[in-house]
Order: sequence, then structure tokens, then C-alpha cells
Amino acid sequence: MSRFTDQQYLKTDQYRDSLNLDARAEIHRRFSTNPNGWFNWFFDRLLKLPEEARILELGCGPGYLWKECSSRIPTGWGITLSDLSPGMLDAAWRNLVVTGRTFKFEEIDAQSIPYKAETFDAVIANYMLYHVPDRPKAIGEIGRVLESGGRLLAATVGDNHLTEIMDWIRNAADDKQREPFAQPFTLENGWDQLRPFFTTVKLARYSDSLRVTEVEPIMAYIRSSIRASELSEKNLEQIRSDLNNELATRGEILITKDAGLFEAIK
Repeated sequence: MSRFTDQQYLKTDQYRDSLNLDARAEIHRRFSTNPNGWFNWFFDRLLKLPEEARILELGCGPGYLWKECSSRIPTGWGITLSDLSPGMLDAAWRNLVVTGRTFKFEEIDAQSIPYKAETFDAVIANYMLYHVPDRPKAIGEIGRVLESGGRLLAATVGDNHLTEIMDWIRNAADDKQREPFAQPFTLENGWDQLRPFFTTVKLARYSDSLRVTEVEPIMAYIRSSIRASELSEKNLEQIRSDLNNELATRGEILITKDAGLFEAIK
């Protein structure tokens, strides 16, 4: 099984706490070129929901969305944040307890959601469906717990997301023939996976890129990634040297971002 969908690895290693995800989020926070920001862009779509909407987020991670947009949350919303990892739920609680907002926290596997049919007005799956081993089962579960007319907002990446970082890793790796991790739920293939379960599926892309002016945030991103286990310290030093050369030549390092979300209506 690929580490990308190995739930034991994800729960006890990659996402046992928020440190890896924090390292990857930091480069987006500091160097993204879109001034509106991903979380505000995403939240604009959530505001279509009723004033007393019942919302479930699957794979909430450290609760970045709700922390960033806490002042925009309607007072009538009932929000359940869930994750496969108890360490992530702990990080989310710590990030959100200071907001003064009320959230419910639950450890949930998206393949078996412990709620009755038609419980929620919306389900959020923010960059997480590509980690689910049995996506049809999980998507079916999401459809089951949504009310008729309810919405799934499923964020993911496209084929060109962070291609420069993937190239640096591949070029430095000792085994250059190794195939990259297949992204099993992308902007290119997600529509086909969602359409059997929903009456309407729409795709919205988010325009952004990274203009990075320091090498170490990129190195922190790479070290935090699932692919890091393939790299020796020698490999990592090669990447650092290449990045230093590019920064010295160009004054900045440009990295492609290719992200968006599917809005699916039951």
C-alpha cells in the first residue's frame, strides 16, 4: 500500500501531530501571491449555507480554516471537526479554543461516519480525500449523512501542483526511476469519482503561486513530506545547493500552485 493512503502510517507518523503540516502550511502563508488567501476564498463558498447550518469537516487537521476565518463564522452554525488522528484533533482544539467559538471534536474515519442519514447541511473534505483508501465508500458515506440539497466541498490539488518541488526531489533521489506517488483524487479526476453520488458537481480553481525568497522554508517543506523518507542527507544537501544557486541567480524561486475545490450537491 502507498504511504499516501496507509492509514496507520498517516495516523501514527505523518500526521501524529501537526508539525509536518505546519511546516508545509508555513511556506504558503509566507510566500503565496494571491492576496485574498486560500482560506478566505474557501470560506466565501461556505457562506452560501443557511444561518443555522450543521457542518461536518472530515480531516480537519489543525483547524486552519476555522482559525483564519473565526470572525466570519455565523453564530448559528453547528460545527463538528473530525480527523483520523487524535494528535491533529488536539492541535485543532488548541488553535480554536482561543477563538471563543464552539466546536465539537471527534475522531472519525471518513469511510465509516458515525452519524445518521441526513444529519448535515454541508461536509468539508479539505485536502484529504486523496488519503482515503476506499474513496467510493467514503464518498457514499458523505452522501448518506448529507441532507437532500446538502453540499460537499472537497478541496484538492491538480496535476501541476508544486511540480518544481517534486522535480527537485526526483532529481536528487538515488533511485531516479521511482515513480512519484499517484494522487488518487485530483482536480483532473475528482469529478468522475463524485458524480455517481451527487446530482451536481462543479469545479472551481484557485489562482495562486509561490514566490519564495528563502531556501530553508522549501527545505522544511521537503523534510516534512511523505517523500522525505526516500532522501538521504546527501540528497537533501544537493537540493539545498541547487536552490541556493537558483536564488542567487534569479533573486526568487517560483513554484507553481494548482489547487481548487469541487462543490457537489446531493
